[in-house]
Amino acid sequence: MTEIAFENKDFLWGNEAGPVRILSEYLHPKSELLKKGITDTVVVFGSARIPSPEELKTTKHTNLASLHTYYEEAREFSRLVTDWGKRFHEEFPGRSLHICTGGGPGIMEAGNRGAMDANGKSIALNIALPHEQSPNPYASLDLSFEFHYFFMRKLWFMKYCRGMIAFPGGFGTFDELFETLTLVQTGKKSRIPIILYGSSFWKKVLHLEALADWGLVSPEDLDLFQMVDSPEEAIQAMQQKIRLELTKKLGTKS
Repeated sequence: MTEIAFENKDFLWGNEAGPVRILSEYLHPKSELLKKGITDTVVVFGSARIPSPEELKTTKHTNLASLHTYYEEAREFSRLVTDWGKRFHEEFPGRSLHICTGGGPGIMEAGNRGAMDANGKSIALNIALPHEQSPNPYASLDLSFEFHYFFMRKLWFMKYCRGMIAFPGGFGTFDELFETLTLVQTGKKSRIPIILYGSSFWKKVLHLEALADWGLVSPEDLDLFQMVDSPEEAIQAMQQKIRLELTKKLGTKS
């Protein structure tokens, strides 16, 4: 054997090197985000399947096509956040605010695209999957990361998260939404704004009041999130609660 251990791909992809791979997916993003001065993010979740305007004509699923307006609304929301992010350091010296998405198509693409519309940078935390997920072209290359492990990707979604917004989505969106709610509910994550975009969709697929009726969650847990129906309403809710959170956290004047 002549290869140095950390250059031996057979070893690095073997069972014994699992901890090394996991640690790499922690240390590499940490190093790069620190270099770029990333301190705060707004995380955009939503379906990878919702078509962009360019893809709409080839979308065969009628119900899916009916959700296409959420793409443009996610794009506009992300543009508004990025515009605010350019002035963020004026309110909170030494801090920066960027859009962060899962890096794939659909709503994730819209998030990165909106940041580009505002001539800003955005973060993409892509996951290697055998189908559906591929990096979109709108995320900033120097802030784009590819993950093998879902749980390490989840860590970086929440590490700098000051607010999250969930557009209509499937299992993946629900997974991230409920994980965020659980982290905030249990105090493992500070009280951040959690916004559900598209009240008609969310009211149809979620009936969380039943959990409170059964005593499985507290009534006040239903206040951990709010529903909105426009990019302007979403950015206003996000700004208000992020400002409140950071003012308390940093001890600055409101």
